[in-house]
Amino acid sequence: MYIPRLKILYKKKIVKLLIKKLKYKNEMQVPKLLKIVINIGVGIAVKNKKYIFDTMDDLNMITGQKSIFRLSKKDEDGFKLRKGTPIGCMVTLRNNIMYEFLDRLISIALPRSKDFNGIKDNSFDGNGNYNLGIKEHIIFPEIDFDKVKRIYGMNISIVTNAKSNLESKYLLIYLGLPFKNKNIYGKRIIKI
Repeated sequence: MYIPRLKILYKKKIVKLLIKKLKYKNEMQVPKLLKIVINIGVGIAVKNKKYIFDTMDDLNMITGQKSIFRLSKKDEDGFKLRKGTPIGCMVTLRNNIMYEFLDRLISIALPRSKDFNGIKDNSFDGNGNYNLGIKEHIIFPEIDFDKVKRIYGMNISIVTNAKSNLESKYLLIYLGLPFKNKNIYGKRIIKI
């Protein structure tokens, strides 16, 4: 059975490093990833429904999992939006697919971003979860740039079971997320 390399790294090295760094008494206290939720808002879909299907196809290719519609919850006359109209799509990743996606995001997609020099370290929500906004979905190698009709941004929420932002931050640092503040975090701490 195939196990993603980031999951192997977590089990073999990161758990021990977090126990040592945060002074846990046993392995059960160590924070872990629960899920990754990816959302794409497609406001233009109000005028042309075809865009929502193109976006869903792109999201399916990026994640390797089928995405679902997100429907509007109320009417908005200013935007000509009716309740129940599809205006976005989302997917929730868990287990091996989650680790595979995170590995591709860290290793391949983020370095392909225009003028990339790290991600902000202030996007934690207070409960140990991290939110990352990406301006262009074409940074993923699965997307064929020649076939893209419209470029969309996406929101990636990394959900952990950490009790605080500090615990979650250390977990994400050890997993290899490239934060901007170099004098605190430096280079990738663990080699995969």
